[in-house]
Amino acid sequence: MVIDFRPMAESASEAEAIVQFLTSNSFPFHMTAQHTAESARETVDSGRFWSAESAGWWILADAETVGMVVLDDLEDDTPMFDLRLAEDFRGRGLGPQILKALCSLVFETYPEPVRFEGQTREDNIAMRKTFVRSGFLKEAHYRLGWPAADGTRVASVAYAILRQDWENNETTPFEWDDLRQLSG
Repeated sequence: MVIDFRPMAESASEAEAIVQFLTSNSFPFHMTAQHTAESARETVDSGRFWSAESAGWWILADAETVGMVVLDDLEDDTPMFDLRLAEDFRGRGLGPQILKALCSLVFETYPEPVRFEGQTREDNIAMRKTFVRSGFLKEAHYRLGWPAADGTRVASVAYAILRQDWENNETTPFEWDDLRQLSG
């Protein structure tokens, strides 16, 4: 399957396509699980999909739109992303292919990044496995760091890939419990 990305253009028709996508799919592991037309328009109007700091892209699989991704913190050396697949395309094994292609997009398009990071909830097992299968390494586990829609909190788990690891197709590990080695 060929994965590609089409940049979102700041236009009325693109804004309506984004609103349609956000309101016709549910995203149970995101801060806003179900957008209303009003909340989706507010997100679009905020500049989330086209600014100096963030850029939206449609995700295409064999030329069919299967989702969207927003790259955030583009003026930093560690951009982050917000990935959303349409409900009809989840569970088909597209995640690792998409995430690997997204790494190529970021590292080939933007010269500044030394790392590329994403976060998900601890209970989003499919995404956590996708990170690992795509060469990302777990770097943080923020206990009770993600507010859920029902008022509870779950852990937020952060994964990242280094530019050098992407270039060399490897994952550089690090020692989680490094203080134990130092405490002697």
